Amino acid sequence: EPLGSSQAAAFPRRRRGSRSFASIPNVPWPRHTVPRPSAVCIAAYLPHGHGGARLVRARRPRSAFAGETNMDNSGKEKEALALIAEAEKKLKSSQSFFGTLFGGSSKVEEACDMYARAANMFKMAKNWSAAGNAFSQAARLHLQMQSKHDAATNFIDAGNAFKKADPQEAINCLNRAIEIYTDMAIAHYEQAADYYKGEESTSSANKCLLKVATYAAQLEQYQKAIEIYEQVGTYAMDNTLLKYSAKDHFFKAALCHFCVDMLNAKLAVQKYEEMFPAFSDSRECKLVKKLLDAYEEQNVDGYTDAVKEFDSISRLDQWLTTMLLRIKKTIQDEESDLR
Repeated sequence: EPLGSSQAAAFPRRRRGSRSFASIPNVPWPRHTVPRPSAVCIAAYLPHGHGGARLVRARRPRSAFAGETNMDNSGKEKEALALIAEAEKKLKSSQSFFGTLFGGSSKVEEACDMYARAANMFKMAKNWSAAGNAFSQAARLHLQMQSKHDAATNFIDAGNAFKKADPQEAINCLNRAIEIYTDMAIAHYEQAADYYKGEESTSSANKCLLKVATYAAQLEQYQKAIEIYEQVGTYAMDNTLLKYSAKDHFFKAALCHFCVDMLNAKLAVQKYEEMFPAFSDSRECKLVKKLLDAYEEQNVDGYTDAVKEFDSISRLDQWLTTMLLRIKKTIQDEESDLR
């Protein structure tokens, strides 16, 4: 097979009679003459068949890649630290007198963006604690600017980063995100209830208000929840079709009272029995009375048995379980204080 022009340039033939490996047919090129591959990719022509050539590429050693990865990680961290330093300067300038007059809020927004970028750089460098702290700082700044949705998103990002370094801090960040989303849900359901009231759609408005009460109690805003449950319960007991659901609303209001104070719960149950006599014979009212007796006696076992008995007939949902566990915890705390 004749040599091509490029191959002929690589292996020049000598005149007849000269001793050259290239001029001798069927003689392989000695392999010991091939240079060893270096750290960079090289190409070497080796004879193949009758004078043919093939391209051989040498790979980089693995150690070179490892060194570059470490250098990349340190470079990412340096870049992240530089972004954080720049963000802190932005915050300081925004808090100055002239900063508040001339675009202080825009500087806080820029600082938020820099903290988020720095957090992503720390993630690339696998510095999870630093990434979580940067995301948390960005979330706090978003809260300062009343950007609740962005703040919750950053707290979730911080929680995901802390999962690999500090599980407890991850839980704290995710709880903060839950609180923000729950608070946003309360605001939007209240707004929806106002719209329904404006359209004289009381039933739909009450459904939204019950959502508000549910989330408010979860955030320990018990007074707001109590007012809504009593309002909706009063409306239900005067309505023939909704009368049966009134006991559930008064039951939940009594539990919210119980979370605040035992005496308030006892007075509330008496008030509800006077308002709605059918409440006295309900299983919900009997349960609250048993829980009050167990609380007065500091009897945790009696409290647990009463809840189990109720749950065996009517399954407790997540909200009721949460409220009952909070009340039980107050009994256990007081019992330990007495000891």
